[in-house]
Amino acid sequence: MAASTERRAEVSRKTGETDVMVSVDLDGEGRYEIATGVGFFDHMLEQLARHSLVDMTVKASGDLHVDDHHTVEDCGIAIGQAIAKALGERRGIVRYASLDLAMDETLTRAAVDVSGRPFLVWQVAFPAPKIGTFDTELVREFFHALAQNAGITLHVTNLYGANSHHIAETCFKAVARVLRAALSADPRQSGVVPSTKGTLSG
Repeated sequence: MAASTERRAEVSRKTGETDVMVSVDLDGEGRYEIATGVGFFDHMLEQLARHSLVDMTVKASGDLHVDDHHTVEDCGIAIGQAIAKALGERRGIVRYASLDLAMDETLTRAAVDVSGRPFLVWQVAFPAPKIGTFDTELVREFFHALAQNAGITLHVTNLYGANSHHIAETCFKAVARVLRAALSADPRQSGVVPSTKGTLSG
């Protein structure tokens, strides 16, 4: 299981609140083209792509005159759906990964099981309600939408930190790094579903 052309996907999602287009290549180099209209969120998605080595295009327009919530959540939904679509039957992947990621005063842990069973455990508290104009509570909303739609079990724990920007950024970078490891092809089980059940469909 190696050819990058086999692990690419595109997803379009249009509602009365947002219009989102996402493409991913799981065997990429971390290239990205991100434009959601939410500056801080763009920066975080760039980190997600760069450190996961998933090539990612995300184009979104939404009801930002209301707030950023719908745009952030719907991008999480579409990115998750694209990852699930690109994975197919999840054959030959490593499946599990965990990591502690440091950034200045902050340390965040992420663990993932690309299981087909969506679940999020979120143990992250932000000292400030906003990063610039961005609501910090939307970081959880994004990862919840991502986990539910990618079909992954995701645990994220901020062990310590004082700066909300750093805490958010370590969440995105840590998740990126565990996805990079877990989505990788395992040369010892090429083409095999890494489960005694024989399926990772849920």
